[in-house]
Amino acid sequence: MRKRGLVIGGWATGVVLLAGCGDAGPAAPAARQPLYFDVKGLLTQQVAQLEKRHAAVTKHVSLRGNAPETVRVPAVKWNDELQIFFQADINKAALRGAYAVDSVALPDGRLRRTYTRRPGQPNAPVASLTVVQQGAVPQEIAATIIQNNPLFSAQKQLRVQLENGQLRTYKVVGTQKLVLFDTLHYSAAGRVE
Repeated sequence: MRKRGLVIGGWATGVVLLAGCGDAGPAAPAARQPLYFDVKGLLTQQVAQLEKRHAAVTKHVSLRGNAPETVRVPAVKWNDELQIFFQADINKAALRGAYAVDSVALPDGRLRRTYTRRPGQPNAPVASLTVVQQGAVPQEIAATIIQNNPLFSAQKQLRVQLENGQLRTYKVVGTQKLVLFDTLHYSAAGRVE
């Protein structure tokens, strides 16, 4: 049976800016505050920091259960490197109210907040998102993403760890199955230098 290559990563993103001409009308309503933890905002901030300091990464990648390969990447396109983690964003307008929130104070003073997909939310690929924070500073983010359709199914476990507000490690472990093809198991982990 033929095997297909691994597709890790997300979606192409773009920004469109529109400027109006003529008289200024009434002020636009204020942007809606994120209902859930702002994964996209955090990752965007991290990408900017990492690119500014030209951070390198040591990566460990394994496909199909093979021994992990290790490589040091000195010049990283951080937006591309972290693209898969942007999939953990649950603050899209269509997902408002799609998640139940549970908060637990940990013995060490940190707060663990878990966002769990409510039943009957077919448009919400993030099954759960857990954020551990010390005050307002995130220290760890973990997400489970499940995607199913008649031709394709995938499950990913994502984990990001931060120290002093800066990304230190990240990891993806997942499976991908296309109809008529074998299931592909993969893992990728990175340590920021």
